[in-house]
Amino acid sequence: MNKQAYSILVVEDDQALRVALTETLSLSGYHCTHAENGKQALVRIEDLLIKESLDLVITDNHMPVMDGETLLRHIQKKHPEIPVIMATAYGSIDGAVNAMQLGAVDYLQKPFDVKTLLEKVAELLPDASISQCDDIVAQDPYTKRIFSLAKRLAKSEATVMVLGESGTGKEVLANYIHQHSHRSDCPFVAINCAAIPDNMLESILFGYEKGAFTGAYQAKSGKFEQANGGTLLLDEISEMDISLQAKLLRVLQEKEVERIGGKALIPLDVRVIATSNRDLEQEVSQGRFREDLYYRLNVFPIKWRPLRERVLDIVPLANLFIKKHQSGTAPITLDESAKAFLAKQAWPGNVRELENLIQRAIILQQGNRICREDFVYEADGLGAASESKLSDMDVAYPHEPVHGEDGRSSVLNSDLKKREYQLIIDTLRSVSGHRNKTAEILGISPRTLRYKIAKMRENGFSFETLVEAS
Repeated sequence: MNKQAYSILVVEDDQALRVALTETLSLSGYHCTHAENGKQALVRIEDLLIKESLDLVITDNHMPVMDGETLLRHIQKKHPEIPVIMATAYGSIDGAVNAMQLGAVDYLQKPFDVKTLLEKVAELLPDASISQCDDIVAQDPYTKRIFSLAKRLAKSEATVMVLGESGTGKEVLANYIHQHSHRSDCPFVAINCAAIPDNMLESILFGYEKGAFTGAYQAKSGKFEQANGGTLLLDEISEMDISLQAKLLRVLQEKEVERIGGKALIPLDVRVIATSNRDLEQEVSQGRFREDLYYRLNVFPIKWRPLRERVLDIVPLANLFIKKHQSGTAPITLDESAKAFLAKQAWPGNVRELENLIQRAIILQQGNRICREDFVYEADGLGAASESKLSDMDVAYPHEPVHGEDGRSSVLNSDLKKREYQLIIDTLRSVSGHRNKTAEILGISPRTLRYKIAKMRENGFSFETLVEAS
């Protein structure tokens, strides 16, 4: 990647040094801007992020108006994905340690030479090869910065908190951190705290001994034990009951776990990554999340943006899902109308919604090419599929007239119902009759699907040719 694509902000109150640093970085091929104190830097940061991008901040510590540590706190709170290098006075070890504890990714001891500066900058800027990985998509500049930060963060043992809306891919980011850490040869264990009832979550997390409770017919290890030596992802941690949060905090503090009904303490060597789709500071203030647990987990926060704010990732993600879900050998591609449609959507369901939409489009496409008309977007309803795709199907439908206020049957409603039926059939066939998978692809609940199938049976449709599964 051309260095000129990287944007660096230099914050230094000494004018001569500020000019020297800016010119040095500019001559080395970087796009460089500057500010003379932390307050001015905050304005510059917002302006850069609106107009272009910002990949790195290099700031002095001791400055008037707003010093470097205060600036660092502001950046960590609002833009934690932006790496910061703190310049400290020579021999000021305490200052360097404090800067790292506050979230600086590195520090420079004054006076420093040009070679040292350029080496640190080169180490910290995003790696262009990130977007080449098979298991992730990172075409948007913001996404590249996040994965670059995650790659550096992986080398530490810091507990990470990934914040973002549901369906944005927070688990993918957590797994990426694990895969680039020294724990990569050990287990990566994920547990969704929102998907498990409160009365079961404790035993699943900590394990239990035989006879610990009714139904405990044999001893079983918990997720912490299973992740020993590796990484444990506590997905949607904010959904955990507050009484269980106290027990979790003790395990994290003591680095040992005791199974339910057991007496032995099991030592742990586990890196914890947590995620949440809520504002945890607000959850703490309203008493729904323990403050001490929040600070234990929030050592290094990463804010993961929703898909609508990572527009350049949308089409590459769609191509990834096509490759994942297509069944034939001939590659399926997106035409320009499809790409334009995808880029304009709001994506309230984020990456998960995009994947579901692509699965439906694969079913409807013809000629190994997905166009705009192949998308059955949830906001459009099931009747939004293209007329050309569904009007020439060879399935015979029983008539199900829908009467309007004037007593005449509605041809339009009947046609929409026919298209809906065909879409359900095609989806069932594509997944060998598995109804839960069919409901997921169609974006409806399994209960709704059962109701629609029952209505189809009532109207004379036969499912004997399909392999049915619940």
